[in-house]
Amino acid sequence: MLATTSTLFKSMSRSAVRSASHRTKAIGQHMMSTSAFNSPPDSESTVIFESIGALRRYTLNRPAKRNGLNEQMLSLLRPKIEEWSTSDLCGSIVGTGNGLAFCAGGDVPAVVADAKSDATRPRAIDYFKREFEMDYILAALNKPYVAVLDGITMGGGVGLVANAPFRIATERTDFAMPETKIGYCPDVGASYFLSRMDGELGTYLALTGESLKGRAVFEHGFATHYIPSRRVPMLLDRLAALEDSHPRKINQTIEELSSEREPTEPPAPFVGPKRTALDYAFRHNEVEKIILELEKLQTHEIESVGKWATDTLGILHLRSPTSLKVALKAIRKGKKMSLLEALEMELGIATAFCSRASPDFAVGVKTFFIEKSKQRPNWSPSTIDKVSEEIVDRFFNPTSKYLAAAPRLEIPKHLATGILANPNKYALPSEAEIGAVVRGEHPSGATGSIRLDELLARFAELYPGKLGVKERVLEVANRRCELVDNADGNVVWLKWKHEPSPP
Repeated sequence: MLATTSTLFKSMSRSAVRSASHRTKAIGQHMMSTSAFNSPPDSESTVIFESIGALRRYTLNRPAKRNGLNEQMLSLLRPKIEEWSTSDLCGSIVGTGNGLAFCAGGDVPAVVADAKSDATRPRAIDYFKREFEMDYILAALNKPYVAVLDGITMGGGVGLVANAPFRIATERTDFAMPETKIGYCPDVGASYFLSRMDGELGTYLALTGESLKGRAVFEHGFATHYIPSRRVPMLLDRLAALEDSHPRKINQTIEELSSEREPTEPPAPFVGPKRTALDYAFRHNEVEKIILELEKLQTHEIESVGKWATDTLGILHLRSPTSLKVALKAIRKGKKMSLLEALEMELGIATAFCSRASPDFAVGVKTFFIEKSKQRPNWSPSTIDKVSEEIVDRFFNPTSKYLAAAPRLEIPKHLATGILANPNKYALPSEAEIGAVVRGEHPSGATGSIRLDELLARFAELYPGKLGVKERVLEVANRRCELVDNADGNVVWLKWKHEPSPP
């Protein structure tokens, strides 16, 4: 039998004090030293590579372009990352960006310009091929990979970090997959990693193109850790000083520099009834049904839910109708695929867009990047009901003429045949894991029935010293569990809600 509630929370408090002490000591030690990473890179190269001890670091270095990923950067990155992946001297790899962004995305204006002409279209398609290959290589690394999302991290930038075992958000992080805004479809593995986010949050992000910011990137499960931006140089110094680059040591090092939520920080945007509404509305496999659900929610008795539904409908109206349908189908298919399969599917989708299966990609890029207009582009078809199955089929059917030019991804054999590590091993517990404990199906042991205090104690044991676990478990339990009284008024058990329910 687990400890009483009073004993439990005293124990959890002692653990929290010990963790806080470790963090304070670690930060204090580094405040007294000069960081090797305080100064921004001054090289003119678009990617800078550094070796310090066993640490290998790449820095994307096009700050004026928010580190937008172009062909030159891909050409520099791949050989160096492949070299590091097989080097006995390399203990860990760190990815950073110079300036206000990690990476704001790919060089889509250049891609669309190449796609206009039959002569240069192969170059546009090859850009996507090389980009997706780089994404897979980084996901398959047999070295610990730490990605520092300190600033704008969108589109192609997300692909570079989405499957890293350590993804660090700061207060400057701005995370999004905004492709439907420009008449394209979330790619770089989005159909794989967004479809695996809790509930339907990934579906929402894929269709709306909206962003998560700061701590919310961590609390909603995309980042594995959150530290203040000012501590990033300290973190890099400590990682470089590690004699043992074992993932557990790296995780401990990052945790010691993480920070509690400040009272002035805004709450995570998708919790409580609003999150319930999101999961319920975006559970459908047809965009039309999602829209109908949102229309019903506009008059919800909870004002915040109604406002969110109205705002979301307005956002979806601005997006390319073709992109919405293609993105939703890709997300649903990607959930059943491996990462490599998902990237192959997305390379086909990219090829179809470049081959004029829809005019919307070119129209969207012209509107937002060339004309810099904030008006809704002239999408074709202009409404969801006009996007037929035949149009959507152009992007997925192997016999589609728009997929004829799609190449195959070429991955180094030693990486293509390996088993990918769990990218969320060091993240906050997922809803699936919390549900497994409540239902008595967790590998750590089954109890059959569990109280809230017991649930919190279990996750304190499973995630020792990790900030945000208690808050995460409480939020999920309040939203996904019912209370079941044992009839004598002394014990209240948790019962998991298996299906999404209306808010």
